[in-house]
Amino acid sequence: MINCGKSRRRTRGSGDLKRLIFINGTMGVGKTTVARALQKKLPSCAFLDGDWCWDASPFVVTDETKEMVLGNIAAVLDGLLRCSAYENIILAWVMHEKTIIDDILGRLSAQGCDFFLFTLIACPEVIKQRLCADIESGLRSKGIITRSQERAEHYQDMNSVVIDTGDLTPEQAAGAIISALDEDMNGACASDS
Repeated sequence: MINCGKSRRRTRGSGDLKRLIFINGTMGVGKTTVARALQKKLPSCAFLDGDWCWDASPFVVTDETKEMVLGNIAAVLDGLLRCSAYENIILAWVMHEKTIIDDILGRLSAQGCDFFLFTLIACPEVIKQRLCADIESGLRSKGIITRSQERAEHYQDMNSVVIDTGDLTPEQAAGAIISALDEDMNGACASDS
């Protein structure tokens, strides 16, 4: 059972439910960098980059590999949610369709956590600039720009807190997420599963 984060006010260190924080957005929007900054600011925090669960060469997208990565992510999240050492768990991944988010949440067996969904966006020019820098440094392949642009429109209908990273540093974007968590904003929950 995943409880909606908007249902009650959270107080850190009070023994309340853990927070499960998903950060999604298209490639190049800053998910990993913002999640790292957020991890440093939140107490007792674990961070999982969904890409770590599908780091393969060659990178093959099939029904079998999609099933594998969703199972991998859910298994790691379950372990983190059950571990008493962590009160905040972050997952950063593309998750461009609500069905992906619902699938991951549906696989979790750990009980009693508050779920929050944050969508990072930026204008196409900013994303292209970031991706070009990654391509030049050998971190990404050229086709990433087209794939990122194709996915960007999918985030418009997410039931999430939206943060535009275009003019923010990663630390400022992480601060915006913390403010939203502290305010227990309406709309931060994608599912009342």
